[in-house]
Amino acid sequence: MSAAASVRLAIYDLDRTITALPTWTPFLLFAAWRSTRWRLALLPAVGVAALLRALGVIDRDRLKETMHRLLLGPSLSPRDAEALADAFAGWLVARYVRPGALAQLAADRAAGRRVVIATAAHRFYAAAIARRLGVSDLVATEARRDAGGNILPRLAGPNCYGPAKQAMLAGWLDRNGFERQTTHIRFYSDHVTDAATFDWVDEAVAVDPHPPLRALAYTRGWQIADWR
Repeated sequence: MSAAASVRLAIYDLDRTITALPTWTPFLLFAAWRSTRWRLALLPAVGVAALLRALGVIDRDRLKETMHRLLLGPSLSPRDAEALADAFAGWLVARYVRPGALAQLAADRAAGRRVVIATAAHRFYAAAIARRLGVSDLVATEARRDAGGNILPRLAGPNCYGPAKQAMLAGWLDRNGFERQTTHIRFYSDHVTDAATFDWVDEAVAVDPHPPLRALAYTRGWQIADWR
C-alpha cells in the first residue's frame, strides 16, 4: 500500500463482530413470530436441513434458502420485509451490539474513515441494522426478487461469505471509484472464514476471535481486539 493512500476505509463484519450473536436464525424466528407463527412448527424441518448441511449433503447456500422458505415463506412483500427488518433491528441493536464495536465505530469515524459493513446477512434486513448504527455503506447477500419486488428464498448472486466476501468488496470498491492502490483498508471480523479478506486488507483486526482465527492472527501478526 502506498503511503499516499487517499481514502481510508473501516470495514466491519456484522455477525459476532458488531453483534454478540449471529443474525440470520434470530431474524427468521423473530419474523415468523411476528408474522406467521404457525411456521414455527416447521422448526424440526429446519433442524433436518441443518443436519444435512453438517453431513455435507447440501451446501451453505442451499441451507440458507431452505431456512428462508420454511420460516419466511415463498414470497415476502417489500412492505412486510421493511417492517419486520426495522422491528428486528431495533430489538437487536438495543440488546446485542458489542460495546467495543460502538466505541470503534465512533473512533473510526472521528479518524475520518468511511465505514462499511460486509456481511453474509441478507441486505433486506441487514440494511435496517446498518441504519441503526449510522452506516450507509453495506455489502451483503442479495435475495432474488420477482417482478413485483417481492423477496424470494433463492439467492441473487453469491452468499457474501468466505472468499466471496473479499470478491464482493473488491467489486464494491470498483463501483464506487476507489483504486485499491490508493485506498487504505482496515478490516474487523471474528471468524477465520474471512481469511481471504484479512489477507487482502492493509490492517487486519481479529475481534474476539474463535480459536482458529486467534491462532492464524498470531501467525500472521494481526491485531486482536476484545469488544465484549
